[in-house]
Amino acid sequence: MKYLIVGLGNIGPEYVDTRHNIGFNIADKLVEEQDGSFELLKLAYYAEVSFKGKKLHVIKPSTYMNLSGKAVNYWMKELKVAPENVLVLVDDLALPLGKLRMKLQGSSAGHNGLKSIEELCGGQNYARLRFGISDNFRKGQQAEYVLGRFDKDEQKELPTLINKAVTMIKSFATIGAAQTMTLYNK
Repeated sequence: MKYLIVGLGNIGPEYVDTRHNIGFNIADKLVEEQDGSFELLKLAYYAEVSFKGKKLHVIKPSTYMNLSGKAVNYWMKELKVAPENVLVLVDDLALPLGKLRMKLQGSSAGHNGLKSIEELCGGQNYARLRFGISDNFRKGQQAEYVLGRFDKDEQKELPTLINKAVTMIKSFATIGAAQTMTLYNK
């Protein structure tokens, strides 16, 4: 079985370690733990790693967040990965920091990366791992907030949360989304 794991984010040094790039951070940790490395290929940074006999094809789209679907669509077709074997790692304003939720499908909830995937990949039939970044911003400041870096207190929590997200990805690949949701969505 092969899986496509998609970390959402924006390329470029100005976006490194921002809230919107948490998907990239999780993908980096997964690949690092499995002794893999990324290389820039068509539309994405790509790595292939194995876990318990499962092939995990991990991408970080190089298309910027709003065009993520272009990379996901290409790699799904290139690797012949079914939508049920795709997991998108995404930041979520609706969840407080520290909350991780796996969902089998659902709306984009206004997230431009997910909107692009829906439009270019044929709907909402893919799993997503939602990483809570909270909504601690004033009205009209959403863009600045998601493109901002985590504060010092939040940064202390990140390694533990990223490790938990990696554990959930491995669970998704071995026991499936439904059982992973039962185990981890508390």
